Amino acid sequence: MNIGWNANTHQLMGGFAKSENHQSIFNQVLHLITGSGRAGMPLDRMPWNLYISLWSNDQRIPEHRTKHERMPQPLSDNTTRSPAQEQEKVQRALAFHQQGKIAQAQALYEEVLAMTPDHADALHLSGVAAAQSNNLLKAIDLIGKAIELSPNNATYYYNRGKSFQELKKFDDAIACYDNAIAIMADYAEAYSNRGLALHALKQFDDALASFNRAIALKPDFAEAFNNRGNALRELRQTQAAVESYEQAIALKPDFAEAFHNRGIAFRELKQAEAALASFDLAIALRPDYAEAYQNRGNALQELRKFNDALSSYDKAIAIRPDYAEAYCNRGFALQELMQHENALACYDKAIAIMPGYTEAYNNRGCTLLDQKEYDAALASLDKAIELAPDYAQAHYNRGVVLHNIKRLDDALACYNRAIALKPDYAEAYSNRGYVLQQFMRLDDAVADYNRAIALRPDYDAALWNKSIALLLRGDFEHGLPLYEKRWRTELKDSCRNFPQPLWSGTESLRGKTILLHSEQGLGDTIQFCRYARSVADLGARVIMEVDPSLAGLLKELPGISGLVIKGNPLPDFDCHCPLLSLPLAFKTDLQSIPCSSRYLKTDTGKAAYWKTRLGQTATPLVGLAWSGSPTHSNDKNRSIPLSTILDQLPSGYRYVSLQKEIRESDKQTLEAHTGIIHVGDELNDFTDTAALCDLMDLVISVDTSVVHLSGALGKPTWVLVPFVPDWRWMIDRDDSPWYPGMRLFRQQRPEDWISVLEKVKSGLLAAYAG
Repeated sequence: MNIGWNANTHQLMGGFAKSENHQSIFNQVLHLITGSGRAGMPLDRMPWNLYISLWSNDQRIPEHRTKHERMPQPLSDNTTRSPAQEQEKVQRALAFHQQGKIAQAQALYEEVLAMTPDHADALHLSGVAAAQSNNLLKAIDLIGKAIELSPNNATYYYNRGKSFQELKKFDDAIACYDNAIAIMADYAEAYSNRGLALHALKQFDDALASFNRAIALKPDFAEAFNNRGNALRELRQTQAAVESYEQAIALKPDFAEAFHNRGIAFRELKQAEAALASFDLAIALRPDYAEAYQNRGNALQELRKFNDALSSYDKAIAIRPDYAEAYCNRGFALQELMQHENALACYDKAIAIMPGYTEAYNNRGCTLLDQKEYDAALASLDKAIELAPDYAQAHYNRGVVLHNIKRLDDALACYNRAIALKPDYAEAYSNRGYVLQQFMRLDDAVADYNRAIALRPDYDAALWNKSIALLLRGDFEHGLPLYEKRWRTELKDSCRNFPQPLWSGTESLRGKTILLHSEQGLGDTIQFCRYARSVADLGARVIMEVDPSLAGLLKELPGISGLVIKGNPLPDFDCHCPLLSLPLAFKTDLQSIPCSSRYLKTDTGKAAYWKTRLGQTATPLVGLAWSGSPTHSNDKNRSIPLSTILDQLPSGYRYVSLQKEIRESDKQTLEAHTGIIHVGDELNDFTDTAALCDLMDLVISVDTSVVHLSGALGKPTWVLVPFVPDWRWMIDRDDSPWYPGMRLFRQQRPEDWISVLEKVKSGLLAAYAG
């Protein structure tokens, strides 16, 4: 079965290219507007809209003033100012402002304000200069004073909104933009920036409407098309987003940000090659575009070009040495390359740059999980959750760690939390189903797998896990077709890609040669080689490819015309079939399993040797196998310490070890119990083990290849089955439809072998009493 984890590794930076290009703030020409018409319309969509009403040369100062007129303020040298002096200072200030000399411009604005504190344009321009110097609170204050003096100037509201937006006070920014629009209904730039503020508040539908209005007012507004694309992406209208970016590019062919954002949209559409090309165009336009290099690396990762991705991240970091996201994603590429220590170093660097970087803590935890450093992995994931309690992925990955260390109740709670936070979390449903399967809640497990599959119809791991649950229930009709998904999950590296077609049971085999090949464990080969005769009965010439240790045992298997040892050249054949796909090909159900009491036989010479080797005895011979391969994924559940078995078995029987390999933990027990015969070094291959099994009165074994060997020889066989069994033993039965005469002794609780062995003891005493 499959338990997977998902790392949050492709952080998409630079998602917005704002309608104002901040990098050119200080270099753009300031737009001066005189008169009272459309005051404040910016040129080239400047980040700060500049408006000033210059006094004309023939302006008259009336002799009589009303309460609405400005009273000139005295100069610091006790002289009286004149309109000409103010005009000259403002013009000089604007000249400096045009040249990007903000400090000099600011000084002159302040001189004007010293002469005339209620000079609205000077207050506004001084506020813009303050904002450009990143003194945003001062900007808001100064522009606010300008608004008090001139409440009907749309540009003042626009620029005050900009300052609020830079401070991330988006509601205040929106209020300012609304005021600007109320004054000037066709203010496209105000609609565009309003859309950006709404986007920041995650009000994507309203943001989209605002961008649409900006575009309707100004059809050549490339930046609004670009930001409209970002809103569409958030609304999962990704193809429409691509089209919006392309409209921006058509209007502005050198729009690097639009190429970059289009690349992100292509990635979301799973078009990694197109995304890569779009990022390359963005970089060609802006060679210092760190975000484009970073997202280019993400596209390369999706193409599984991890070394190329590393190079792209390195370029991003060279441009921006404090680029935490690039370090984080670089770590993931290293993780995929199995360079775990280097990956951890990247995550640590990302966290050092950005101490609250939840994704880095999450990915760091996943790397530690890969290294089986479970406590450290939990600590890292706990930190991610502490920083972001609603971080569904961290809860999910924490569940995976707990799952690995068999803390199933805690893992279940983590998956529940992940699903509560992210109801469309297919992976969490699949893994929760697997936990429920461990509790033998098969109906609930299947329901969760179905939810995962409904969310992701191509979710092969969930489909395969569902097949196991169905097969456990004996539902071969629905389980066997899904079992074919194994080739797209954990067993994908074992899949054989022959040019000859796969035989699926529908094509005629009359006069054809078919290759049957092993795929999983030795016990699987022994169990499913029984189908060779059924294949031959269809008129085929059957060639079987097997592991070297099974060659001698299977060379005379009924139905085969030839045997090939795995790794040797294959003869010509017309089609092929993996052994575990044969039940599906034959539409096997519980009533149609090819089942004979004995379909393998032993070598007569070896049988005679082992009979002599054991000697004559009137005591029942009981063969024992207590552990399988230590590398098996379920070894902890199925293998039993030898001491546990021997402590429970009754005396009066002659016990024979059927194990070739003995674990270090069992060697001392074996040496201390002279009553058990161990001949491991003399077992050269399965022909020896088969001959030895054939001499036993009874074989008692955990779920390993010895079980299948004994069953295929028709020997009385008792199987010690864990609480969560392999699918072939199914549930709620003490016999096996695969092997007549086999008896199953099941755990009723996880890890409880004592009660199972007590039943075996009682069974032995009852079977051989007297």
